[in-house]
Amino acid sequence: MADALGPADLVFCSPPRDDVPLLDRLGPVAAAGFAGISLLPGDIWRLEEAGMPAAEIAARIADAGLAVREVDCIACWLPSHDQAVRSPMNDLLQTLTPERVIAAAARIGAPSVVVVEMMGTAAPSLDEAAAAFARVCDLAAEHGLKAQIEALPPGNIKSVHGAARIVEAAGRANGGLTVDTWHLFRGGSTLADLAAIPPGRIHTVQINDAPATPADDLLRETMNARLLPGEGDFDLLGFVRTLDAIGSTAPIGVEVFRAGQAGTPIGETADQWMRAARALLGQARGMA
Repeated sequence: MADALGPADLVFCSPPRDDVPLLDRLGPVAAAGFAGISLLPGDIWRLEEAGMPAAEIAARIADAGLAVREVDCIACWLPSHDQAVRSPMNDLLQTLTPERVIAAAARIGAPSVVVVEMMGTAAPSLDEAAAAFARVCDLAAEHGLKAQIEALPPGNIKSVHGAARIVEAAGRANGGLTVDTWHLFRGGSTLADLAAIPPGRIHTVQINDAPATPADDLLRETMNARLLPGEGDFDLLGFVRTLDAIGSTAPIGVEVFRAGQAGTPIGETADQWMRAARALLGQARGMA
């Protein structure tokens, strides 16, 4: 499936606002000026369970003027994930298998799937992670999809440069990375690490901000205390300029998890994210 969006396009990343049903997200997100939207697997499954075929879901998204950028995420893909300690969160994550998520993404016409590690099981070796990711890529390739690892500092693939090593070791043409600014800077990676990544391996980009000093609880911070681009201390100008300098063709997603956002009008969130992203990109690219 061809990628329809490029680095001048902005994508609304749905996970922080999954309190709003997918069909209710579409109009406000498009009205704010976003060209694309990411979906959660549950967005698709809930509508299908209610009787809406995937083709109709895809048509509703297209009719709103939005492109599906990715389905986020596959979370049960390493061998150790089958032995995860039982908890409500891990029980949910174990339903997010490559087979189920890739099939849903293919039905909806998404070009790619995001792959994360956040179950808290034993850290994989490079060889173990590469073999498991290669399998995900092969399953995705059967449907013409790409797959991208998103590093999560609270998980066992903590850094963008570490995730990049897994992608290269897996050796699959459709394998790549999701580069999120919170994960990049909180995971100890640098802009030099970013510049060393082949641009074709950067499938998706997500921007947000945070204070220079990390919180004591990184999981709580990443899920509840991110800031809008420009509100914190991350070198977001350098981030965007580095992507442009290496020739990244990925669109720019906005993903801001913050306390108090759920339950507010989705249009307010979309407008706030868009204003912050446009201001950042305008300054970074000399258009402000």
